[in-house]
Amino acid sequence: MPVKDPGKVVVTTSHEQLPALDTLYTRGVANGVELERIDVKQLRELEPLARTVSAALWSPTTGVANPAEVVSALAQRVRDRGGELVMGAEVVAVAPGSVTLKNGDQISCGHLINAAGLYADTIAHWCDVGTDYRMLPFKGLYWYGNWPSGQLKRHIYPVPDSRNPFLGVHLTVTVNGRAKIGPTAIPSLWREDYGVVSGFSARELAGVARSFPRFLASKEHDVLGLIRTELPKYSQKHLVNRAKLLAPSVRPSDFKEKGRPGVRAQLLHVPTGKLEMDFVVEPGERSTHILNAVSPAWTSSLAFAKFVVDGITG
Repeated sequence: MPVKDPGKVVVTTSHEQLPALDTLYTRGVANGVELERIDVKQLRELEPLARTVSAALWSPTTGVANPAEVVSALAQRVRDRGGELVMGAEVVAVAPGSVTLKNGDQISCGHLINAAGLYADTIAHWCDVGTDYRMLPFKGLYWYGNWPSGQLKRHIYPVPDSRNPFLGVHLTVTVNGRAKIGPTAIPSLWREDYGVVSGFSARELAGVARSFPRFLASKEHDVLGLIRTELPKYSQKHLVNRAKLLAPSVRPSDFKEKGRPGVRAQLLHVPTGKLEMDFVVEPGERSTHILNAVSPAWTSSLAFAKFVVDGITG
């Protein structure tokens, strides 16, 4: 399985972002991340396409792989160690020690770990866990560039807005060297909103409609600002032009290939209308529920899995 190690630069687009850049650096170092604060000249040497105001951060250990290949490799490791994978089976009920599938089969378990992503809250609620939480999905759109492989050398990220749990539009290098721009953080009307009407569920639409007013009224986030900046990103030209703030040579005509959309399993704390900014793990009877596996969930999945298992066995 190929792994690429391009590293990542975090750049600023205004002097006002410099304090937030310093905060990001301090947090990273406190958590053991190898980081370096660099100037404009050093940034140009690392990634000639990137631009910043005064300073940037350099993360030399940031890598990239193909998520599907990583999951396939993990699945094979489970099989090699005697485990069993049941694919395409809808879960319709959960009780302490058992999981019921739509076809009527039951699976016994000593301890259930619920990592169901977009449906993690549903399963948790069946176990009377996390009842103050609801899933509020957000859609991420991506565009691939026609640049030659290797033209973009490093991931280029903006300084994130600490008021919201989204990283903002950024440029990334794929494992095969292609340049990719995205994602958006557009509210989805149902959980599996991967196409125009694909996966549509009237029941989920009603659930989102009930939860969304809580988010709109939240004092925890810059909700109006988020909506104002995200909805225009449905336009390919607007989305790609946002990336020009990080790399001025980006042109909409160079990014015409639409990537597969993603849906972020974003958790909402209903009483406060707060979008949870970190992992949320809740215990239940013979069960553990990972309610908010947000970015960087898959890149930190092995370390996070150890953290969850240690919490059960410790």
